[in-house]
Amino acid sequence: MGRSRRTLPEELLLLALDPATGTTAQPQSLDLGLAGAQLVELALAGRIAPDGDRIAVVVPRPTGDPTLDCALELLRRRGAPVRAVHWIGGPRLGLRQTYLSHLERCGMVAAVPGQMCGVLPTTRYQATDTAISREIRARLDSAIRTGVPPDPRTAALAALAHAVGLGKHLYPGNEGRSSRSRLRDLIRHDPMGGLVAHAVMDVQNGAVAQPRRGPAATGRQGAAGARSAPEPARGVPMQQRHGSMARAVAH
Repeated sequence: MGRSRRTLPEELLLLALDPATGTTAQPQSLDLGLAGAQLVELALAGRIAPDGDRIAVVVPRPTGDPTLDCALELLRRRGAPVRAVHWIGGPRLGLRQTYLSHLERCGMVAAVPGQMCGVLPTTRYQATDTAISREIRARLDSAIRTGVPPDPRTAALAALAHAVGLGKHLYPGNEGRSSRSRLRDLIRHDPMGGLVAHAVMDVQNGAVAQPRRGPAATGRQGAAGARSAPEPARGVPMQQRHGSMARAVAH
């Protein structure tokens, strides 16, 4: 996978980054969204594929992206397809910080140290190339405004943005209500994005979704009465924890 193209986790994080405050919107659900975005990116790269409501590794060959390859290897070690809701609901310590640090190394954001209450060290992140963020946002705006079915990458990004609650951040107030509704509707244009987005929402709701008949299913089935603890993701690589204790990120 060439690094000339940004990955979905990177784009989702840039969408969530508030240019005024340097903090990320919806920080808790964003962590789930980043784990889901990794799945969609691996699917777009042809490494995994949906199998009902499960994720199956079809090509275990590395992509060349270290963070994605860690996720791919963990999926491969499972040996059998894993339910998306279980994978996304597992611990992902430091995943957001891993991507923030990566964006900083790439020069797309700059870390700004500060203090909370004059004592606790914090780090905020300011976009250094706002044209990139504008381009990402323009793709969503175009899909919402024109009603033309977007490409799979943009459709998946829209589905993830809706799932983590970025709609009110991107299209606030009463004037943004119709845009938020159309953002939600874009979820149907990418089967993998839709599967992952529903899994993200199910985890947030504390429910394990009932098995779906196919990856394109968009109806919410059996959320009530299907509550069980998400299966933990074992063996989370230590590199995903890098920086999470070294410096606090202001939420």
